[in-house]
Amino acid sequence: MDSRSVYGSLATAQLLGFGALVDALAIASRELDTGLVHCPVRVGVPLSREGVIQSMPASAGDLAIHKLVSVNPANLTKGLPTIFGLVTACDGETGEPLFVLDGPTLTGRRTAALSMLGVRLFHPSEPEKFLVIGTGAQARYHAAAIHDLYPHARICVKGINSSAEADFCNLMSGDGIQVVKAEGSIPPDVDTVITVTTSKTAVYDEEARADRLIVGAGSATPDAAELSPRTIHGSLLFVDDLKGTRAEAGDLLQADVDWAKVTSIGSIDPVRLPKDKPIVFKAVGCGAWDLAACRVARAALKSRDSNLD
Repeated sequence: MDSRSVYGSLATAQLLGFGALVDALAIASRELDTGLVHCPVRVGVPLSREGVIQSMPASAGDLAIHKLVSVNPANLTKGLPTIFGLVTACDGETGEPLFVLDGPTLTGRRTAALSMLGVRLFHPSEPEKFLVIGTGAQARYHAAAIHDLYPHARICVKGINSSAEADFCNLMSGDGIQVVKAEGSIPPDVDTVITVTTSKTAVYDEEARADRLIVGAGSATPDAAELSPRTIHGSLLFVDDLKGTRAEAGDLLQADVDWAKVTSIGSIDPVRLPKDKPIVFKAVGCGAWDLAACRVARAALKSRDSNLD
């Protein structure tokens, strides 16, 4: 592997189309549940000022990956990104390094794509109006994914205040994506809610509704909970990774859920899913989803190389 195999943020984004990511994540979720993908719960060690550096490996027969990422909210006061990281992809048989992708970009795009897989699996019909709760980087990735995969759907945003919402709408407008402010409350006609915050208290606290899918895609620590217990207890519960959510999903841990009634997306039969009951899909992320993204990037690189021949 040489320096030409190291891809920055823009190049990484170009390799990871949302549609291809959703398809790859669907495959990886089944492989994770059947043991074809090996993926431990992430390991973290502290940085100063409440930061953390996390290691997330995963392997399969065709590919092995390692994501090393640091998260430090205090960076904002220094004018630095809160997240840095790299994802190294290696041959699944020999371990030979193949390429390196930008960690924050890969994470943002595969996280949004995982939410879109949830929409594909669990939405009772075709989504018409999304509410994104949060105005940070993950909110931007989710708005982009919705715009790409559901171009006719409307998108609204709910932030910490009206100013944050306006700034987000203006930012997305610059990318050609129309987003409107929620104006302080949950619009009653929203059929899909996606939370992308690290809040310690619930940012969505509503009675469960069969006509509204809830996706919790932000918080991934036991002390954080974006969704209220009443929403969770009134819903069928699905998660991206059972091991990870049992260790990290504060929404579910604080609601003291019955884990025997929590189902992973890799084990479901989409044909038999009940679409007439309230559903919450909670995702905390894991290395298997980074492996799926690296598969997409590897296929894109092979296609690009063949077109150059």
